[in-house]
Amino acid sequence: MDQNVINAESFEIKKSKYSKEFKVKAAIFLAGVSGISAIVGFGTTVASARKQDPKYFGRGMVATRELPETGASLALRALGWGTFYAFTGCGILFYSIWKLSGAKNMEEFRYKVGLALPKIPKNNPPQGRTEFSGLNDLLDYLQHNGATKER
Repeated sequence: MDQNVINAESFEIKKSKYSKEFKVKAAIFLAGVSGISAIVGFGTTVASARKQDPKYFGRGMVATRELPETGASLALRALGWGTFYAFTGCGILFYSIWKLSGAKNMEEFRYKVGLALPKIPKNNPPQGRTEFSGLNDLLDYLQHNGATKER
């Protein structure tokens, strides 16, 4: 039987080898690491801006007659609208893809997308070199062997 003709009901969901407790701990860890890195990155950027131009940095902290809105409130407003547009746009895009696929649940959607995407061959040996001593060696290989290879 051809693998592309299998019904969506005939495949089975494999049980996860990780427990639910492990997944929760992993999610908390990843959220913590990403949150801390975002805070450190933002703090570093603010410190760099303060160091480069302290006069104008201080002017943006307090609302004045020339600047009726502080830089922080403007940035928060921009972040809020950007987040709203990003979530709304991505949500509409993903929902429309889901509805166009005709899937009724996540497993069926995964199966249909798997059929639509090209198959990746598993055990094909590489056709050329795979080890390079450095970037120059790689670029030299691509320059000399890329033109001779048929596309």
